[in-house]
Amino acid sequence: MTDAAEGAFERDYFEKTYRDYARQNPDRKLRFYRGLVERVAPRDRAPRILDIGCAFGLFLSSLDSRWERFGIDVSGFAIEKAARALPEISFAHAGATEIPFPGPFDVVTAFDVIEHVPSLEGVTASLLPRLAEGGAFVFAVPVYDGVTGPVIHVLDRDETHVHKRSRDFWLRWAEERFTVLDWWGVLRYLLPGGHYLHWPTHALRRFTPAIVVVARKKP
Repeated sequence: MTDAAEGAFERDYFEKTYRDYARQNPDRKLRFYRGLVERVAPRDRAPRILDIGCAFGLFLSSLDSRWERFGIDVSGFAIEKAARALPEISFAHAGATEIPFPGPFDVVTAFDVIEHVPSLEGVTASLLPRLAEGGAFVFAVPVYDGVTGPVIHVLDRDETHVHKRSRDFWLRWAEERFTVLDWWGVLRYLLPGGHYLHWPTHALRRFTPAIVVVARKKP
């Protein structure tokens, strides 16, 4: 597979790295993401959205039924569970560089995904033709610079992260391919006792361990 080593994201991956997946994706986090995509979605028709790296479909399931919802993931384990639990959503076992749905999509999302994909050029080559004119790309990535950088390097135990980059790298990458509309910093961590900290911020976005970028396809 072009996105990662085959089999890297199956049951063992989730049980080892994201065994608290539901706690790491609480309602307030999903509401934040939902607010971002609703802000850039068309209002005169039912919007179409593709979630790259959708895992178990939690984000897609948080959107209301006016959306036409599609999700892909390199994990057959995750896609099988998502399709069984959410038959109203279209799922496919595929990676970010081999999107099987033709589009066009009004919004494409990739939350904590593209840092796993060796070929970032492959991501845009697959994504851009499927993004509607004026469509939006919303993505979240961990960043390894600033005051939190050394801590993130220590805490990051996900061996499938192939891009351990700075926020400026990701902003330049986005600006070269899209028009960046906005970006947020996010402070996040699963605390002892199972409480998940998720705090988006504009004011301190230069100091957070992750960022979320909202961009639009260039004319």
